Amino acid sequence: MQWTFLFLAGIFEVVWAIALKYSNGFSRFWPSAITIVAMAISIYLLSLSLKTLPIGIAYSIWTGIGAIGTVIMGMIFFDESKEVLKIIFILFIVTGIVGLRLFSNETSG
Repeated sequence: MQWTFLFLAGIFEVVWAIALKYSNGFSRFWPSAITIVAMAISIYLLSLSLKTLPIGIAYSIWTGIGAIGTVIMGMIFFDESKEVLKIIFILFIVTGIVGLRLFSNETSG
């Protein structure tokens, strides 16, 4: 279950990052509210995963999911560049996340 909490924490990190962009420096109410709520949910879910997962593994995967998701959403919603090298480097992060998950000492969940 801790891996599910961690994955969902990463997804909510993407949600708050995108909402933060739409908040226009916290000057727009709904995107700002979504940012704050998604941040709280993300941190809470991360904290649940940390009950059993090592901090180094959990934090690395959490930030990796957030980074990957935010880059992809930036490409989709904000017309950010889709350069081949950018995509290759994102795949390196994916490889790192998969490797950390596969070779961590915590295989339950």
